Amino acid sequence: MSAPSSSAAERDDRFAALVYNPVKVDGADLRSAVIAASHRAGWSSPMLLETTVEDPGQGATRAALDAGASVVLVAGGDGTVRAVSEAIARTGTPLTIIPSGTGNLLARNLQLPLSEPERMIRAAFAGRKRAVDIGFANVKRADGSVEEHAFVVMAGIGLDAAMIRNTRDDWKKSFGWVAYIDGAARSLTTVSPFRVMFQVDDERILTTRAHSVLWANCGQLPAGIQLLPGAAIDDGLLDVAIFRPRSWWGWLAVWRTVWWQNSVLGRTRTGRRVIAMSRGSKAVKFLQGARMDAAVSSPQPIEFDGDELGEAVGLDGRIEQGGLVVMVPA
Repeated sequence: MSAPSSSAAERDDRFAALVYNPVKVDGADLRSAVIAASHRAGWSSPMLLETTVEDPGQGATRAALDAGASVVLVAGGDGTVRAVSEAIARTGTPLTIIPSGTGNLLARNLQLPLSEPERMIRAAFAGRKRAVDIGFANVKRADGSVEEHAFVVMAGIGLDAAMIRNTRDDWKKSFGWVAYIDGAARSLTTVSPFRVMFQVDDERILTTRAHSVLWANCGQLPAGIQLLPGAAIDDGLLDVAIFRPRSWWGWLAVWRTVWWQNSVLGRTRTGRRVIAMSRGSKAVKFLQGARMDAAVSSPQPIEFDGDELGEAVGLDGRIEQGGLVVMVPA
């Protein structure tokens, strides 16, 4: 009887699991790459799990964890990454993100290579672990029911959710994240401001009229846009943005704040001094804390990391510091 090969003799019982969206990625190439990387690392053959309409990723991830996977790789859009993160959070099992979608928002905020899938696959086996924050929110429906959902980038109620609902899928495939501009333009004509009552941590309860409220774990968007100033993915803080322009030119003030102040001036020490000396814009309000609870005057559309989740009358969001472990290139 011949002796086992050195690669077989050195192989241990660890195995990876790949959860991927077959609509977003080339499943055959991805599966082959992960199998080859597993064998090179001396690991056992990986689990290969597709998402479905019925299971966008949570069920597949739980199956991989129950089977004892040492690391879970995820490939798909932001919604797939959110679903897998929701299931793997708090377990300590590391997650490896293979950027594959339109926005790749979590990957951008982690400064991962967006066009090098092989590098991220290698990181699953030979990278380093990094603990980052993850957001959770209790969603209150009009019928009184409450659901918990996770978000790795941001959750929103109002205009941002309507924008996602009104963005055409064929435009996203053709133009990428730029397609959301069209969705936003069409949403502005149909979405009206609503009354929102909110409380950050244990501060006093406030109320205002708004077009959109965002609960954010991090703030980097495509094209170098920093939506929320100072937002970091590992600071244990929830960053909140309340958009409340009173007229169409109020949206110009919002854009000036988000693009010019946050994304340009905010990158330098001198620029931050200029921002500190300015009066700021009343059209957008930024807040920060460990959690924020909010209730709205009428049911509004909501979204979590680009996933439409129907309508809600309240959203209580919080950050769990270090609740998600990700693998990054060494």
